[in-house]
Parts: sequence; C-alpha cells; structure tokens
Amino acid sequence: MPENSAAILKADHLGRSVGTRILVEDINFEVPAGRVLAIAGPSGSGKTSLLRLLNRLDEPTAGTVYFEGFDYRSIAARELRRKIGLVTQRPFLFPGTVADNLRFGPAQRGESISVQKIDELLRRVGLEGYSSRTVTNLSGGEAQRVSFARTLANSPSVLLLDEPTSALDEESRVGVEAVIRNTVVDSNLTCVLVTHDMSQAVRLAQSALVLDSGRVARYGLITEVLHAY
Repeated sequence: MPENSAAILKADHLGRSVGTRILVEDINFEVPAGRVLAIAGPSGSGKTSLLRLLNRLDEPTAGTVYFEGFDYRSIAARELRRKIGLVTQRPFLFPGTVADNLRFGPAQRGESISVQKIDELLRRVGLEGYSSRTVTNLSGGEAQRVSFARTLANSPSVLLLDEPTSALDEESRVGVEAVIRNTVVDSNLTCVLVTHDMSQAVRLAQSALVLDSGRVARYGLITEVLHAY
C-alpha cells in the first residue's frame, strides 16, 4: 500500500552505515512534485552518500524512501533508476555519437527513440544540431548537457543532480544552470540537487537540507536555511 503523502519523494529515517562507519543517519525530508530540494554541506558531510540512496545505487541500512507514495524497495531497481534519474558531477558518456547516447536508455527497455525526439531533447538542453557529433569532440559543458539529455530520454519523474556544475568553467556553469532551471520548469520535474555552493542553491531551489557529519543540521525553505548561515 502507498504511504499517505503528497510528496513525490520522501526520506523516512533514512540511513546507511558501512561497518562501524556511519555515512548518513536519520534523514527525513519530503519533496513535492515539481520542486527543487538542494542538499548542501561541507566536503565529507554525506551529500553524495545520501543522493546515492535515493535511487538505490546504494542500499539503506536504516529507514527507507517513498517514491510516489510507495516504499521504493517494492520497485525493481532498474525501473526505479529510470524513474529517478541521476546526473553525475562528471559526465560519463558512451563511445559514439550524441544520438547514440540518447538512444541507450530506451534501448535497454526494448524501445526506440525517434530522430524527432532526439532533436527535441537536444533543443531543450541547448544543443540543437549536435545529434551526429561524436562525444569525444564535446567540451565539458556540452558533455554535461548531453548527460542531462540522456537522462531525460528515460522520461524520469525525479532528477538527481550531483554537483552538476562543479567541474565546469564559469561560462559553462551559467549555461548548465539555465538548462537545469528550464528543464525543471518545462517538464515539471522534481529535483534533488547536491551542491557545495549556497548561492547556486538559492538560484535553483525552493528548499534546502544542510548535512553535517551525515546528519541533518538544517532543513526548510531556502531563505530560512540560509538565514542561519
């Protein structure tokens, strides 16, 4: 039975330990549909560890996550990761063309993606006309945009972003932030953004969760959280 919650994504006393080491502990938050939650905190505070739990790249050792009201352990991991897509800090693209990369996810489900759909996805991330380009000829910012488009090709309900601009120069950062903002608004996507940059959190998110040593230090509306720092 589904959990009685309006949130599309809800962490319920979520935690993960490896041996005696606690990575994250007793994490609770909710993200309504179409909203952006920023996860911030110093290096080593557990931000990426938490993000990896949200689509079961790692398994929790305590608590759980509810996705669209259901305990996410009731959903096959591959299907869950399609619905809760992840864009990593550094894009890992497959050899071949940009179009090959966008076709990959749907092909794993026995589905094909049309040329028109590929062109539409590339327009959304500001890469119109890039479908036949080989990925080895892309800049860092372009590669990150392809990574976004490849994730969007799976039609996710939630987008997880792990420091998506930290490896980019300033010009590319501005462009990728615009893609994030426009993509979330246009598709009404729910988004969880890991960032060390609180000014970026303000630009992109409505709420924020600050981690300290794997535990929640602050959680609430972005303006309230920032007021404490």
